[in-house]
Amino acid sequence: QVQLVESGGGLVQPGGSLRLSCAASGITFSAYVMGWYRQAPGKQRELVAVIRTSSSDNTNYADAVKGRFTISRDNAKNTVYLQMNSLKPEDTAVYYCNAKSVRLAASRLPGAYWGQGTQVTVSS
Repeated sequence: QVQLVESGGGLVQPGGSLRLSCAASGITFSAYVMGWYRQAPGKQRELVAVIRTSSSDNTNYADAVKGRFTISRDNAKNTVYLQMNSLKPEDTAVYYCNAKSVRLAASRLPGAYWGQGTQVTVSS
């Protein structure tokens, strides 16, 4: 059974930082592209960041978070992270972890497996 278990969300002040974690089980982690998505109230779910390896050459970021967020992975721990710095109120959303087989890497669609979502609230 595939599970993606997220942690690290919460309430933070503008300008603050959070680190989200997503621990995967039931998949061969190294064979999956990992991504973070987010969805704010009344808005579409959007891709935040994607990683294929720990190298920066294999990461992509949404323009809105570029320079502030960093995605990384630890294949030995089957875990992907999202370091979020300089947080803004507009970053407030539910953040979701996603796993996508490398066999489907050419597709623009997300992978089949999702975490439960973790709430990030940036507010004074």
